[in-house]
Amino acid sequence: MKRITLFAGHYGSGKTNIAVNYALYLRSLGNEVEIADLDIVNPYFRTKDSAAELAAAGIELISPAYANTNVDLPALPQEVYGLVQNTKKYAIMDIGGDERGALALGRYRPYILEENNFEMVFVANFYRPLTRTAEEAIEVMREIETACGIPFTAIVNNSNIGEETTAEDVRASFSEVKRLFELTKLPILFTSVKESLLNEFEGEEILPLRLQNKII
Repeated sequence: MKRITLFAGHYGSGKTNIAVNYALYLRSLGNEVEIADLDIVNPYFRTKDSAAELAAAGIELISPAYANTNVDLPALPQEVYGLVQNTKKYAIMDIGGDERGALALGRYRPYILEENNFEMVFVANFYRPLTRTAEEAIEVMREIETACGIPFTAIVNNSNIGEETTAEDVRASFSEVKRLFELTKLPILFTSVKESLLNEFEGEEILPLRLQNKII
């Protein structure tokens, strides 16, 4: 596991839930963890929605001052600099959707690249309109990389259709995520599923989603 893990992807890919669950997973292993909400694009579904759950687990949350209000300004707190510079804690960063959100990450690029202990993860949902194929996903990946100046190093498969998602829906995405791996040569870290489906994926690299939010 790298010290800094950045989750980015197409708008609506579910990266916020992935980021929160991954932070909780790292904390369950006894690590000191902080998570930052860098999403200046989506004011409706944010890391701050899980503030109580994160606090109960002992995870510090850094989020814009106006998150979850009717004011949404593209301003990020100064604490994020400390997050990327404090090498004693694991840092999780939830990046805004598409290349617009990735622009905010660019200001922290020098610190992230200098330490060189990061994972830049593309969250793929092959049920989203603009990322239904590996080729479309790669187009989004390249746009994000260009915007933030940090290359992707891994892939997470979060293909779902919300609460109606079945195990068959998840398995149907495996061929496309495998093709994305073949085209990019980036490792697939895991596939995420709702906790209620976990028993149908025994022995596979699965991260169960435990949040109450309906969007995964």
